[in-house]
Amino acid sequence: MQTDSRTTRRAMPALLFGFFVMGFVDLVGVATSYVKADFDLSHSLANILPMMVFVWFALFSIPTGLWMGRHGRRATVAVSLGITAAAMLVPVVHYSFPVVLGAFALLGIGNTILQVSLNPMVAAVVKPDKVASTLTLGQFIKAISSMLGPVLAGCVAAAWGDWKLIFPVYAAASVLSLLWLLLAVKPDSPAASDDRQSTSLASVWGLLKSKKILLLFCGILCTVGLDVGINTAIPKLMMERCGLPLHEAGFGTSLYFFARTVGALAGAVILARTNPSDFLKITIVVALAATTVFMFTDGMWALGTLIVVIGAMWANVFSIIFTFALETAPGKSDEVSALMIMGVAGGALVPPVMGLAADAGGLTASLIPLWVCAAYVLFLAFRKH
Repeated sequence: MQTDSRTTRRAMPALLFGFFVMGFVDLVGVATSYVKADFDLSHSLANILPMMVFVWFALFSIPTGLWMGRHGRRATVAVSLGITAAAMLVPVVHYSFPVVLGAFALLGIGNTILQVSLNPMVAAVVKPDKVASTLTLGQFIKAISSMLGPVLAGCVAAAWGDWKLIFPVYAAASVLSLLWLLLAVKPDSPAASDDRQSTSLASVWGLLKSKKILLLFCGILCTVGLDVGINTAIPKLMMERCGLPLHEAGFGTSLYFFARTVGALAGAVILARTNPSDFLKITIVVALAATTVFMFTDGMWALGTLIVVIGAMWANVFSIIFTFALETAPGKSDEVSALMIMGVAGGALVPPVMGLAADAGGLTASLIPLWVCAAYVLFLAFRKH
């Protein structure tokens, strides 16, 4: 793909809008609460929804990379956007719990393909010295999308009495992104992707023979698991402990993503001047302390403050652990990257455990897995030097 300035100016807005669509996946947090109320589900059954979204990161990350090598980046991103649009239309056609599970499974598949393909596509159309800053801008746009999702769902529910009207809005945005991509970005040659070192399932899993890589992979599982788990828990806690209706409780999730957005921007500045290992230790100590207090706190202002602290402290953990993994195996960056993206499947593991804990011991018990995740990352932070 060409990287001249005219190509970059034309393609970049379309690609950055793809990051906005990437943020749609985080709708699953507040959607879990709505679906639970709509179908009168138990906590454990409702928390299958996040699992249906994030389990595909374990199954589709490497196959997507191989498919992209044969068909090119633009085609892969286009497929992901098409799948996302279809996923958002399914609940509009028919709304039942099995159909919603299928819709969010499609959303997870589309998001997996999008995350694997969009980042290298962006890197291909900007100058090498602009790649890091451009990808950071993309993640910032994704965070804004994640933050707006619960707000939009709450506003739609309050205004029109049906939160599901958010789905056609997201479907339209996905179609717009697809059309924009096809019009603004030239097809790339699959051979350009084949020039890179090929990645196989065996080569990726072989990295886990390294104890350091294994520990860091588990750190990614816990990091994403906590992120998704607290995303699904916040609306339920705001309803139970603050007496808020569901369409207002979802704003707690937006507060969390707002804190993550601010934390990511602040972290980018601080990490340019600070050792990442030291920064991780400080942020995780604060995050674990806040999570501990969060488990037993009542009151909207207290919970809101703790949500902000946890979100801000957790904002840079994934990128730091990802960097540690790349440094551990510098000659195998493709395999390391694929393995760490597979670790995003942690978002499928933690919420079901939280659901079982909630059914057995209430919402406070459901937060124990989050505390365990934070404690593991604390162990990892002080083990890494």
